[in-house]
Amino acid sequence: MEIFDLESQNYDSWYETKLGHFVDQIETQAVFDLLTPEENMKILDVGCGTGNYSIKLAKLNCIVTGIDISEEMLKIAKRKSEAEQLPINFVHGNIESMPFESNSFDAVISVAVLEFVNNKAKAFEEIFRVVKPKGKIVVGFLNKESPWGELYLSDEFQKNTVFKYAYLYTREEISKIYSEELVTIKETLFTPPWISESEISLEKEKEFSKKYNGGFLVALWMKK
Repeated sequence: MEIFDLESQNYDSWYETKLGHFVDQIETQAVFDLLTPEENMKILDVGCGTGNYSIKLAKLNCIVTGIDISEEMLKIAKRKSEAEQLPINFVHGNIESMPFESNSFDAVISVAVLEFVNNKAKAFEEIFRVVKPKGKIVVGFLNKESPWGELYLSDEFQKNTVFKYAYLYTREEISKIYSEELVTIKETLFTPPWISESEISLEKEKEFSKKYNGGFLVALWMKK
């Protein structure tokens, strides 16, 4: 998708800010809590972007494949992984028609990707196809019904970002996706986006959980 090619050069700058680093820490913890990655676990990172999760998983000695539609994002991901000498297989492809055999992976993860997919039903069908029976599917969603969701959907924010193309999910919508194989939905990132840097902390995150909906939802499915 051309828009993500254009975004690629500045994509990682978010993680270099104090808030961005904190958000990534919170979200990664939630994803890994449900994924429980293990050494030699064969994992597909769908919509891997610049390799954020792929690299973290490779550092845990997982066998990682990352797929993305943006060639520019993949170039950055490859450069980063090679700099750390991590053996990640990055593939250019579309989530709606992935070039992998059925039942190929022990687990599939996808974080903040389904929001930007045109044929969401086909995307989920493909994710379930490539994971092995009893395999885990862990998907991170941006929660529409949260302060972060309100920010992403605001006219001012959408004007200059990829979020003008995004469809944000509610917890209820997620609960209806492959509901028979859905295990749980975890909610996190209660810290609102307008927080001052001095207030960013895990202690404050706990306090905010009593006031706001979490901006990040992580769902776990187990393929039958």
